Amino acid sequence: MSQAKRSRKSRDLTKVHPAAAAIDIGATIHVAAVGPDRDNEPVRTFRTFTDDLHRLADWFAGCGIKTVVMESTGIYWIPIFEILEQRGFEVMVVNARDAKHVPGRKTDVSDAQWLQRLHEYGLLRASFRPQAEIAGLRAYLRQRERLLDYAAAHIQHMQKALTQMNLQLHHVVSDITGVTGMSIIRAIVEGERDPAVLASYRERGCHATVETMCQALIGNYREEHVFALTQAFELYDVYQTKVTACDKQIQAILTRLKQNAPPPAHKLLPVRRRSRQPNAPGFDARAALHAILGVDLTQIDGLGPYLALKLVGECGTTLTAWPSAKHFTSWLALAPHNKISGGKVLSSKTRRTSNRAASLLRLAAGTVGRTDTALGAFYRRLSARVGKAKAITATARKIAVLFYNTLRHGMSYADPGATYYEDRYKQRVLANLQRRAKSLGFVLCEADQDNALVGVS
Repeated sequence: MSQAKRSRKSRDLTKVHPAAAAIDIGATIHVAAVGPDRDNEPVRTFRTFTDDLHRLADWFAGCGIKTVVMESTGIYWIPIFEILEQRGFEVMVVNARDAKHVPGRKTDVSDAQWLQRLHEYGLLRASFRPQAEIAGLRAYLRQRERLLDYAAAHIQHMQKALTQMNLQLHHVVSDITGVTGMSIIRAIVEGERDPAVLASYRERGCHATVETMCQALIGNYREEHVFALTQAFELYDVYQTKVTACDKQIQAILTRLKQNAPPPAHKLLPVRRRSRQPNAPGFDARAALHAILGVDLTQIDGLGPYLALKLVGECGTTLTAWPSAKHFTSWLALAPHNKISGGKVLSSKTRRTSNRAASLLRLAAGTVGRTDTALGAFYRRLSARVGKAKAITATARKIAVLFYNTLRHGMSYADPGATYYEDRYKQRVLANLQRRAKSLGFVLCEADQDNALVGVS
């Protein structure tokens, strides 16, 4: 009997976080739990008002709590997370999936107690959350993207109003929000109707001639259509002003990060492509990132300055949260998610995810697929064999590995070129053919005339 008790005791888990607490997050109430040895009333309920959140933090401090865990429920966790973090607690946000499939828990009280017990024994993994400065950068970048989405809707409204007036502006300029397009629309809103005067706003780089633009700008200026165009233009202008304000905040954060970063070991290389990215920030994001990181992320094919800035905002500047590139690609859900039973792989599909960094990398993969680079050649070959969707995922994973190695290990990437990749691919195919021919008793040799491969017994 005593031996059975000893064996059962030896199987008990060791407490990893003895001073642990948990909060079950809700919209109107939070249920908090501490260990039964910390308080006579280990489970308490608090409202979500700010004063109540501070009382919750005071209770944790009185119980000697050091670390707190909570589930990421909507955005309701953010206020209490920030208050606890400011009070000096180690706060973790975990995925509800990790503690979901456990029977016998029907109430918020038992949910909080269960989270506290799991965290006490170190059975929960913290979701990634960057440091405070990067979290602020991420918030401004996401707000900027939201404003650009709102502005895009008003571009469509301007396009609709112009079409209703039969002004074929979109046929003579590549982008109505460019310099030429916005100058013409602003003149129309201010009352100008003469096609020759409107065409005089044409920039030198515009492909359409002045005569063609004059013909395209003869329209039917009905009052209701001009009114709709005016409102859409003014709203678009407002959102662009707000985007500029976001740029100032982003630039201020980058300046503070630059002050705390060591000077780069190498100078910034010249720009490879001088085409301006649409919706790019109003400052030199490439130079700012180089001053902070010490590496040039834009040397990786598919990563422009703005996309690289958004990736840094989502993932941080060091990537120390992931021990290896495999951990990083797994977090991005770009690596195969193998389901194995009895030694047999049942499925290797990638997980579905709403990870913003993964979406950015997929966007980069779609862009690099149209380039004459090694990554572009990889994408095109894989796309022809398994389809575009899988090719984008595989190429995005390659870019993610390059991004990780550049930031974490200071790797300097140089594109070997599409021909280099194709040559390596041919060498692999040839080696496989030679191995198969040898196993069948044949030898491959190269033909003299057409450089074809024939089998000789």
